[in-house]
Amino acid sequence: MYSQDSISGRRRDRPEPTAEMLSGLACLICGTDYRNAPDPEAVVVSHRDDGQLLACHGTCARMATGSVDGLDETPLPLDERIRRHRADGF
Repeated sequence: MYSQDSISGRRRDRPEPTAEMLSGLACLICGTDYRNAPDPEAVVVSHRDDGQLLACHGTCARMATGSVDGLDETPLPLDERIRRHRADGF
């Protein structure tokens, strides 16, 4: 299990989110690309600029929000996130 200090330290040390992370196409913590991952279980952990930020269910979600399950919100379907990513010009 991760301590609160470990989780807080990880939050401070991570770089700015990439365009894929901001579009909900990649995990905010580990960078897993959901377009290529076999059946990833992603959860919503935050919002930014009217978009959902996602993390892998479990450790990544806990590191992002302190909760293994993230927020109580269903992620947009992958095809919708891809469409929005392309529309934003990334």
